[in-house]
Amino acid sequence: MSKKNESAAPPYLSLDPQQAAARLGEPIDTARFAKAAAFAARGRSDLAKRGYAPDGAKRLRKFSIWEICRYLIPVAPAHLRRVLKQNTDLPQGIGEGGTKWFTLEEVIQLRDHFAVEGASSKEYRPFRPEGLPAKVIAVANFKGGVGKTSTAAHLAMSAALDGYRVLVIDLDSQGSMTSIMGGKVEDEWKTIFPLLAKDYALALQAENEVRAAQGEDPLPFDETLSEALKISASDVIQKTHWPNIDLIGAQLNLYWAEFQIPVWRMGLRGWPLWDALTGFLDREGVLSNYDVVLLDTPPALGYLTINALAAADILLVPLGASFLEFDSTGRFFDMLYSTFASIEDGENSVRRRQGLPEMKFEWDVVRAIITRFDAAQQTNLANVIQAYFGDFMTTYRQDFTALVGQAGEQVNGIYEADYRDFNRETYVRGRETFDRTYAEVKEILIGSWWRDMAMNKEAEHG
Repeated sequence: MSKKNESAAPPYLSLDPQQAAARLGEPIDTARFAKAAAFAARGRSDLAKRGYAPDGAKRLRKFSIWEICRYLIPVAPAHLRRVLKQNTDLPQGIGEGGTKWFTLEEVIQLRDHFAVEGASSKEYRPFRPEGLPAKVIAVANFKGGVGKTSTAAHLAMSAALDGYRVLVIDLDSQGSMTSIMGGKVEDEWKTIFPLLAKDYALALQAENEVRAAQGEDPLPFDETLSEALKISASDVIQKTHWPNIDLIGAQLNLYWAEFQIPVWRMGLRGWPLWDALTGFLDREGVLSNYDVVLLDTPPALGYLTINALAAADILLVPLGASFLEFDSTGRFFDMLYSTFASIEDGENSVRRRQGLPEMKFEWDVVRAIITRFDAAQQTNLANVIQAYFGDFMTTYRQDFTALVGQAGEQVNGIYEADYRDFNRETYVRGRETFDRTYAEVKEILIGSWWRDMAMNKEAEHG
């Protein structure tokens, strides 16, 4: 370093207040936020199109025989080519010679063929017991920037590539997951909001029937609740560019649910506000139509997050390997305890008086996942976090690779990125980061189903 640089004053000293004031511009009024929002909307639309087709719609890329045989269907490339040649009714892909490319719909057809005709020792379809409901996975942490939406999106895509039918529910009014999935959401009536309102409306209807029988005046029933009763899951679930991923999207107005839910609760104290999402999933048959339901939550422990956590079978908590994120995540667990223990205490005091069985919140599994991990810089702290959280932690730490950043610039998930746009080794290494995370989550998923099967058999023979 030169002597000149060593002797230079720090840049925050000797600042001129008059010059600083001159750079400020005029004071900002509320209208200026609208202008900034309009500019951001135009920019967001422009940037989003980088991951979209020219008509503004997202398209899922095709998959090569190399990818199919390495990642999707456990067969050798030469054997796959022979099977295609012998079965002309199967999708043949596009391309010349041995370089063939297939849509994911076609890959699913090929997987179905091998599940029937292939070797019995190989897993062509993922484990999914018949007769059991979908597993609900919530990805949550009230610390922003921990990779929550990225983790949820890639888990959804991993599960879809593995052959599961996936429903993604975006509960964050910022709508980042909705953008990744190419969703279009005009207003709050195309989000989860009307289905939460419907749950309250049904509870209010039941209460008013009781009140009418007792000769009491009914509780007020407004236009929003009347409209919500007409809404069903099919009105808000939209297809995505993934053939086996559907979406309930989010947009800014969904945030009003955070204000409306406590108002409804004040109107009917017996309404279990934390169960509205659970009620929707059960009542509308969603858990029978999908294998996995993934909930992407807001970075706050509000009413939407509480609903997501109450509905979840599996809770995943992403965090970075830093002191602040470890500290914040510890406080998140503390708030989960105080929130749900408080609900249990309040409800059970009433249930005991009424002679009803007590309620208890339970999750199949809870796991914290270290994301954006840099082994050269963060191993020691990650080991400390692992030691303190113990069996709450996944064993694999999700590395940050160049592929993660490049895919994000294109509003794409890693699995949507074309490996030809990267060095092959970079692609394989970057993809492995999310494949290994999914492998741990899948093990949790199938283990939970297996345990449910065992419990059901025990109950049948008990």
